[in-house]
Amino acid sequence: LIFSAFNKCSLDKVKVVILGQDPYHGLNQANGLCFSVKSGMNIPPSLLNIFKEIKSSFNDRSESDLSDWANQGVLLLNSILTVEEGLPGSHSEKGWEEFTKCVIKLISDRKQNIVFMLWGGYAKKKESLIDSKKHLILKSGHPSPMSANRGYWLGNKHFSKCNDYLKENGMKVIYWS
Repeated sequence: LIFSAFNKCSLDKVKVVILGQDPYHGLNQANGLCFSVKSGMNIPPSLLNIFKEIKSSFNDRSESDLSDWANQGVLLLNSILTVEEGLPGSHSEKGWEEFTKCVIKLISDRKQNIVFMLWGGYAKKKESLIDSKKHLILKSGHPSPMSANRGYWLGNKHFSKCNDYLKENGMKVIYWS
């Protein structure tokens, strides 16, 4: 599970990067893709808010496993790739951040026209690793209920802006719903 993001979306296929913080810490929740949970699990509040934002531009989505996005070129990358059950952020000093910084920098340096979605303060701190002349950087609040209820998430139109950018650059759009 640790490297599922790369197994499901190899770096040569990346068109979009969505950056999360660390895996869900509930028992059997995480599936190795940021914001994604295994099918049949209760949908976490942040993912429900992501679905609300998708519905504002596209059709409704209810599938909690985001593997179909990864298969289309969306790298669903957590900054920290492991966590202790029930302890969010418990592996924040294990070196994962350095690893994921290198991944982001590598993608920025070696690829063109990638959409980077940076949601929340933690993800926005990675903006300096990305060449904004070569890529589209979309920033907003985190999709968590606290941020969304304060107006920092819903209405950002990131999914439609992403597809517009991909189209403008001759790439296939992502089927989000």
